[in-house]
Amino acid sequence: MRDLKIPEQRHPEKARKPDNAQPKKPSWIRVKAPGGKGYAETAKIMRDNKLVTVCEEAGCPNVGECWSQGHATMMIMGEVCTRACTFCNIATGKPPDALDVFEPGRVADAVAKLGLNHVVITSVDRDDIEDGGADHFAQTIRAVRHRSPGTTIEILTPDFIRCGPEALEQVVEARPDVFNHNLETVPGLYPEVRPGARYFHSLRLLQRVKELDPSMFTKSGIMVGLGEDRQAVMQVMEDMRAADIDFLTIGQYLQPTPKHHRVDRFVHPDEFAAYEKAAYGKGFLMVSATPLTRSSYHAGDDFARLRAARLEKLGT
Repeated sequence: MRDLKIPEQRHPEKARKPDNAQPKKPSWIRVKAPGGKGYAETAKIMRDNKLVTVCEEAGCPNVGECWSQGHATMMIMGEVCTRACTFCNIATGKPPDALDVFEPGRVADAVAKLGLNHVVITSVDRDDIEDGGADHFAQTIRAVRHRSPGTTIEILTPDFIRCGPEALEQVVEARPDVFNHNLETVPGLYPEVRPGARYFHSLRLLQRVKELDPSMFTKSGIMVGLGEDRQAVMQVMEDMRAADIDFLTIGQYLQPTPKHHRVDRFVHPDEFAAYEKAAYGKGFLMVSATPLTRSSYHAGDDFARLRAARLEKLGT
């Protein structure tokens, strides 16, 4: 039995890799340690409902702030991912369990208990399942919608690269309010950063969401500090806009362990501000670009601004 708290068992494919030095974080990256009443209450609801969160599994630096406000990003389909991206702290390997048919209901129960106005639901990659978990996503969306009809739903999905077109169609038909799929990095870094994925497949996935439902908001994000240059980031923005993506997030890559991809550099906040300005200039409805930006960070507030920006663009 694997112990996922032990790094060598959590990431067996990285165990023999040489260590990468972990540089000291600059002042603008440091955050307070999690704790407090709100944090404890959120943690209890997650444990009572036997739910996994990407906040914990991916080692998000914002977990203390978000959980203290009752905001947690649910991670469905287990805690073991079939991919082995070099930046990611989620456990990798062959998932030990089949999908839990009761999980959608437990997610819906947690959303109701937390009283969320907006929820983000993500997952591990499950290449071992024929539809990549598309039906499970759809079931979870419907369960949350039934239990909390006033809650807006944002999903952050896998790329469904080994599935037929019906997998994506199934998820879109469940009508989430925001469909997010992260490109993660620039195309030139895919072989070393995201080896199981394909840049243009991920881009096409998001473009196809808009073709299936033009009213659905689409969202994607990248990390910087992995070794990309400014020109490559600008090209990703252009590619995203060509795919009609509404919302862009850009955040600083932080190295989870010495076995993960090295931090090339810590990008200064001024550079993030320049990326944000450039992205709005290219026509994104919403942009979040800061060192601590993550896909679901302040997602509820951002969704309200995203919706307002569309209404303003339509002149209504």
